[in-house]
Amino acid sequence: MTRIAYVNGRYVRHADAKVHIEDRGYQFADGVYEVCEVRHGMIVDMTRHLDRLGRSLSELRIAWPMHRSALVRVIREVLKRNRVKNGLFYMQVTRGVAKRDHVFPHPDTKPSIVVTAKSTNPAIIAAKNANGIKAITVPENRWDRVDIKTVGLLSNALVRQQAKEAGAQEAIYVDADGTVKEGAATNVWMVDEGGTLLTRPAEHGILRGITRTTLMDVAGKLGITIREEAFSAEKMLASREVFITAATSICFPVVEIDGKPIANGHPGSVSQKIREAFFDIAEKTSIW
Repeated sequence: MTRIAYVNGRYVRHADAKVHIEDRGYQFADGVYEVCEVRHGMIVDMTRHLDRLGRSLSELRIAWPMHRSALVRVIREVLKRNRVKNGLFYMQVTRGVAKRDHVFPHPDTKPSIVVTAKSTNPAIIAAKNANGIKAITVPENRWDRVDIKTVGLLSNALVRQQAKEAGAQEAIYVDADGTVKEGAATNVWMVDEGGTLLTRPAEHGILRGITRTTLMDVAGKLGITIREEAFSAEKMLASREVFITAATSICFPVVEIDGKPIANGHPGSVSQKIREAFFDIAEKTSIW
């Protein structure tokens, strides 16, 4: 089946999709993006993803490329044309096309928008969840505003490659003082000795993950105690359980970090319990 993308007002074959060479997203990483999971034909947490898109656009002073309701229609149409029942969609908005100059172009410059979608294999995700993944820690070296979901992901790409070369699947950023921040493309959680779930407060130091927010709702309904509290890499390595969350994976247990097993080296019960409850609770609430 031919994949279809939406590019600046047109639905085109994915293979033929193009953006201008002077698009500021290409030349300056002057843009933002969102990735959202689709499950059984339903979009998970779309409202919160669009809210965060709006915040990112506002922080960079980029206008919405179209009315929010029109964007929802475009997203649904892209999913329909690509026949995505289980998968994800990606949307990217940049400041638009203009003569290369570091300062912003004329205010009349129209933002650029791209929306793509693809199916994923639930069996592969389920296998990763059942077996757990490995991670490495890396020094934080990104700019200070990682709370904005920009397309400037060079550091993230480099440390993900470093993780791959080390036989791992994720890299976890750690501050100079030893405090855990977040993964290259995920939020990080740990379970302490008393069974409390800890995650770093979502201020400027990390991205406020949408799955992170929803997972807190789910954990609360399950009666799991949560604290937004900074923790060290040393404490993480000695914890009962570590897992990561993201829109494309929901919840993956981390069974090894820097070559050292977490607890017994197998997925922990808290991440499994939360994952099993996530979609069950979602279907009974309004996060779709």
